[in-house]
Amino acid sequence: MEPSEEILIVGAGVAGLATALALHRLGLRSTLLESSSNLRVSGYGILTWTNAWRALDALGVGNHLRERHLLLQEMQAVSTVSGLVTSTASFMEKGKNGNHEVRCLIRKVLLETLAKDLPQGTIKYSSKVVHIEDAECFKLVHLANGHIIKAKVLIGCDGVNSVVAKWLKLQRPVHTQRAAVRGIVQFPDGHGLEPNVLQHYGSGIRHGYVPCDEKSVYWFMTYMTSEKMDKEMENDGAKMKEFVLNNLGNVSTKSKTLVEKTELENMTAAPLKMRSPWDMLLKNISKDNVCIAGDALHPMTPDIGQGGCSALEDAIVVARCLGEALTKRVDEETRKDKEDVHKRIKDGLEKYAGERRWRSFMLITTAYLVGKTQQTSGSLIRFLREKFLSGILLQALLRTADFDCGNLSHI
Repeated sequence: MEPSEEILIVGAGVAGLATALALHRLGLRSTLLESSSNLRVSGYGILTWTNAWRALDALGVGNHLRERHLLLQEMQAVSTVSGLVTSTASFMEKGKNGNHEVRCLIRKVLLETLAKDLPQGTIKYSSKVVHIEDAECFKLVHLANGHIIKAKVLIGCDGVNSVVAKWLKLQRPVHTQRAAVRGIVQFPDGHGLEPNVLQHYGSGIRHGYVPCDEKSVYWFMTYMTSEKMDKEMENDGAKMKEFVLNNLGNVSTKSKTLVEKTELENMTAAPLKMRSPWDMLLKNISKDNVCIAGDALHPMTPDIGQGGCSALEDAIVVARCLGEALTKRVDEETRKDKEDVHKRIKDGLEKYAGERRWRSFMLITTAYLVGKTQQTSGSLIRFLREKFLSGILLQALLRTADFDCGNLSHI
């Protein structure tokens, strides 16, 4: 007989860990399946905006993370062509949902914080999902090691190449013809930077940096790419660094120094993919007792810094909807009772999909348009961007983050 789980979550990244923790806060047990042999704490910085902090507070980990990361004051946009600051947006202003709060979390710290509050044994490592099968009111989840797990609820948090999204018949995310190099650099004696986000754009390049704490600085570059370029730089830190330094444009000495001092093992390059926003409106993002969250749901370009933030939103909403659906205690000995539970789960996940559908559409679309405008090298767009659009784009980031996903419970 297959082992049975009430709620099975695929993928122990930001979305999966946050979803498991949200369910745990509501008293609902879940199991996390992670394909790797341990917690994947690689990766560097995650810019967390106001909406993410509301979700982190709902999870009960907000204050712990605040203690370890700087509160950022403002974002500056700088032209890589002229080298001049074209606009500034203050994070100290108040939005419609309260004060803005922006920090850059070290990804390792975030994941370990989410994981440490989970019950022991929640995460099952070396558990790669290869197939999903219907079995009346359950799903049979087949693993690469031959094991099969029967799940009453299945939540896919398994990233851009999600097996669960494939089961839902969503199209694969498309390559945007852009890629990103990311890195983090350590200064044992302190970096001395102001707590601001600095972003350069223009001539087909978008580059920026932001301090995480007093000693760590996260930086990034997005650029137009090709499949050949992706393969050349994917596992070659020296080529990544050389490419970044040769393409920074008219930036400050500090920007170049950050890249120069970054250890090769602390850099990574990857193509940027996105899901068609129309999938959010026209396809199933939940079906029966299955749904998706995080990058499995809404992979997007990083231009508005909402990938990790929206994953945290998803976690709160899906846990709340499932909590409401499973609050009613029933005797599950009869088939009728099982079907009643199954229907409430289905209705709960449909409610989750309804709440997240338009938000996901908006985030994917906004990220694509902001990135397109910031990186386009045409003379007309460049003129409009430097004279008018840069300020509008920065304000768009604040408006996108001025969102409240709610608490774990309506009670």
